[in-house]
Amino acid sequence: MKNTKVEKNTEVVINSLTQIGEFPIASTKQIYEIARANGFTYASARDTFMVVKSGRGKWNVGGFTNATAGHQSHAVGASESVQMKAATKPQGEVVNLATSVQSVSNDEVYIPKADPTFVPWGEFLTIKKIIQSNQFFPLYISGMSGNGKTMMVEQACAKAKREYVRVQISPETDEDDLIGGFRLINGETVFQKGPVLKAMEAGCILLIDEIDRGTNKIMCLQGVLEGKPVLCKKTGHVIHPAPGFNVIATANTKGRGSDDGRYTAAQIIDDAFVERFVASIDQQYPEYATELKIVKKHMDSFDGIDDKEKTDFSEKLVAWSAVIRKTYNNEGVDELISTRRLCHIVKAFSIFNKRLDAIKMCISRFDEETHEAFLDLYTKIDNNEIDAEGDNIQTNAQDDSSGVDPLAF
Repeated sequence: MKNTKVEKNTEVVINSLTQIGEFPIASTKQIYEIARANGFTYASARDTFMVVKSGRGKWNVGGFTNATAGHQSHAVGASESVQMKAATKPQGEVVNLATSVQSVSNDEVYIPKADPTFVPWGEFLTIKKIIQSNQFFPLYISGMSGNGKTMMVEQACAKAKREYVRVQISPETDEDDLIGGFRLINGETVFQKGPVLKAMEAGCILLIDEIDRGTNKIMCLQGVLEGKPVLCKKTGHVIHPAPGFNVIATANTKGRGSDDGRYTAAQIIDDAFVERFVASIDQQYPEYATELKIVKKHMDSFDGIDDKEKTDFSEKLVAWSAVIRKTYNNEGVDELISTRRLCHIVKAFSIFNKRLDAIKMCISRFDEETHEAFLDLYTKIDNNEIDAEGDNIQTNAQDDSSGVDPLAF
């Protein structure tokens, strides 16, 4: 949808730019200052007026004679950008199309698609409410691997029709990856904005995934987590966060590392950094009924599986994972089955159509003893020998006692 106010103000900006001494050549700073004063965002000012380059940090705005240029989306594609440059260049001026497309795209910024297999649960409504508020409310979400932290944020953005940018953190992530850096494009050194600056300018949700995998190099985000304008040291420009900008981080730990060694790559995060998050959520695995809905929806997404088979296999898979988690919580085993792992098993089953084969393939990463124990437990559940509580059904039917300790499976 076009912003009519911005379109109306295009002529005002151009008229103001004619007052500068070097017109039709204007600097990036001059364009930003005048455009921002007339209702443009940083992204719309860049994509509307910074079209025909005339040197480092300088742009030829002489092709604008009225307000017909219109407002361009910050997500303009390469071919569209080239056409815009050709249409707005002064007559007789040669435009180097090879270098014209060097800074065209913000592909990282988009509205996620709604996933038909997603089941809202846990703190989903809380996250959605934060996103819909359009307030700057940095949120830290922790929880064990595979319990839907990232998907919950993504689907909350999809439901709220909010753009978001996902940044994956690793031990190698640094300021250049996050804020931006100089790149050699078509033989010319140009500054390329990182996902953090793009999210700030677009006023969208910045999802920092696996934030506890980063080193002290991510401390460059401290200013960003305050919701204030940030100085880009490499260019000297100050980036102002647009309304609606927010930061949500996910992690397996709460920033204190992993004492049990389960997440060996998790780092201890500086207190001053974590303190900048307004609130924290500790996400657990879903309850039995919720997880059953999730698994059934994944079953339904695949064709060729009998409805009765879908229901029976879903119920037994979730019962199987419930017993394993109960045993894990009682320190009976060192591994567990995540919700994500259950969905992987469903996918494998849709291909091979054999329950045990699908399970074997998807738990082969465990050591041999654990692998065999998990398979043996599922076989007993599949044969209706053990229920979701870890009780021996056959024994219960005979003498009303719980003969199987889930720790001993």
